[in-house]
Amino acid sequence: MHEMSIALGIVQLAEKKARESNAQYISKINIQIGTLSGIEIDSFEFAWPLAVKETLLEKAVKILDVVPAKAKCSDCNHDFDIHNIYDACPKCGSYFKHIYQGKELKVKYIEIEK
Repeated sequence: MHEMSIALGIVQLAEKKARESNAQYISKINIQIGTLSGIEIDSFEFAWPLAVKETLLEKAVKILDVVPAKAKCSDCNHDFDIHNIYDACPKCGSYFKHIYQGKELKVKYIEIEK
């Protein structure tokens, strides 16, 4: 389950930033995960409490924003929602597209307490 390693990486990043600011703990963290990021949301949610145990994030409020995938057709310029990387444009049927949203994995912000 690579979601555990992703959660641990986020914890490590957040703790590093908090320590740079001399924080006592992190009160809130906002994480964005795209639906085409390759991360299973349920597995990430399961791994999170284990990853934050005995860290500055242990009591933090976690806000998880799931970002839906969107694409623009390269042939007809139609914007559309995409559920799988291989989805075709619903307007013209083309498989050529630019996926511009939904692959995210980022910490949007952390709130710290000194």
